[in-house]
Amino acid sequence: MDLRQLRYFVAVARERNFTRAADLLHIAQPPLSRQIQLLEEELGVELIIRSSRPVRLTEAGRVFYEQALQILGRVEQMKEATRRVGLNQNSVLSIGFVASTLYGGLPALVRKLRQQAPDVDIQLLEMMSVHQLPALKEGRIDIGFGRLRHNDPMIVSAVLREERLAVAIPEGTPLASRNDPLPPEALTGEKLIVYPREPRPSFADQVLNVLLDRDVRPAEILEVSEIQTALGLVAAEAGLCVVPSSARKLRSDLHYRLLSGDRATSPIVLSHRAGDGSPHIELVKRLIQEMYQENPPWLGLEHNVTVSQSL
Repeated sequence: MDLRQLRYFVAVARERNFTRAADLLHIAQPPLSRQIQLLEEELGVELIIRSSRPVRLTEAGRVFYEQALQILGRVEQMKEATRRVGLNQNSVLSIGFVASTLYGGLPALVRKLRQQAPDVDIQLLEMMSVHQLPALKEGRIDIGFGRLRHNDPMIVSAVLREERLAVAIPEGTPLASRNDPLPPEALTGEKLIVYPREPRPSFADQVLNVLLDRDVRPAEILEVSEIQTALGLVAAEAGLCVVPSSARKLRSDLHYRLLSGDRATSPIVLSHRAGDGSPHIELVKRLIQEMYQENPPWLGLEHNVTVSQSL
């Protein structure tokens, strides 16, 4: 498949009509229909229900539509960033991040970075921790904020802090009747929801290792793709979920208790290429130190979170 086919498909999905989509694209309807058909043949699934008026997307079509929008949007960002750099209008700093850092200091850091370096085009890319190392080596990102330690000599990393873990609990259940830290042993025999399902290793493995160290055996472990899904299942009383403490603000209809124990933490790891002397990386490190000195609420120092002094 190519970008042209993605654009054709997105046009049909938006207009919900082949004729209007063809007019919008300034092409005849038959070649448009043929390109969508070739796309479906390559994927081996039907994307559009043509018998309905207006046309509708299949379940597979809805998934493909969301992914196509992301790809096309990323292509436009890439083109615009390349033009700006080529015209010497500004430089680009690409930051890869795991979603859970959005509930902590990343938004505040980006705001400060935009204020301190308005000439820098900051590109934010959500990316699993395990994917950040190859992305750094390949130059697709300049900085990564993840949750996995590593020993790669080509990548310099610093653990910014050890974030306390918390347990998301359905309201009205016995474990939700108290606010004090919850011993990991209390999860024995409970249904546990972990995320992400893949790729591994991931935050899910960190949580399972914390429990394994205490010989905690949940009755059942359900793996899901993302934190929003996991917390939605907790709200439906399908189980409990261990999350970074900063993510407690994500849903207000759940009860949260910190997980007790010195090892009940998850690291926030800053990574960049070894030998990269970019002043923007040094600026990011300085801003992080300044933010930590301010002791913002999301940092959770009142819960003995360890802050790195190695930047």
